[in-house]
Amino acid sequence: MRKIVLWIGVSIDGFFEGPDRDISWHLVDEELHTYFNDELRKMSAFLGGRVTYELMEDYWPTADADPDAPAPIRDFAGIWRDTPKVVFSRTLEHAGPNATLRRDVVPEEIRALQAEPGGDMTIGGPDLAETFRRLDLIDEYRLYVQPVLLGRGKPLFRDADQRTSLNLIETRTFGNGVVMLRYGRARS
Repeated sequence: MRKIVLWIGVSIDGFFEGPDRDISWHLVDEELHTYFNDELRKMSAFLGGRVTYELMEDYWPTADADPDAPAPIRDFAGIWRDTPKVVFSRTLEHAGPNATLRRDVVPEEIRALQAEPGGDMTIGGPDLAETFRRLDLIDEYRLYVQPVLLGRGKPLFRDADQRTSLNLIETRTFGNGVVMLRYGRARS
């Protein structure tokens, strides 16, 4: 069965965005971007909400057309175009090429997606991740902890009614100070 992997950067104090939706503090250098590409290339689908999808779709489909773009950016442009996307939105009228639009997160539909053959699926964006977490649909958490304290902003995780137990699978430190923490969902 394919896993659903939350893949997201956070500050040390747990924020995904700073004030005014600022994400300029996310450190993605050549080493980290190359690692992302190598890992994301294995994914069979990108799951995202409207905001994340529109941000990605606005840049990545043609990012490799810029001859001055670094190699990891050109590489990810192809990964983005080639990987199927599932976009969850109640307001978006249509999704672009290689994307399927869904209005709601229906657990039975997500489990059916997981039962299909292929690689794992990655979920991005804090709002959709919160919905998947609340419905216990996330199998693995890959948090890319940025070496910064923001003090305020949009937290990755909100208050929850239940505890989610995790098992540490892997850690990795990158040269720019980002630390990847990879946890699997502890299931009884």
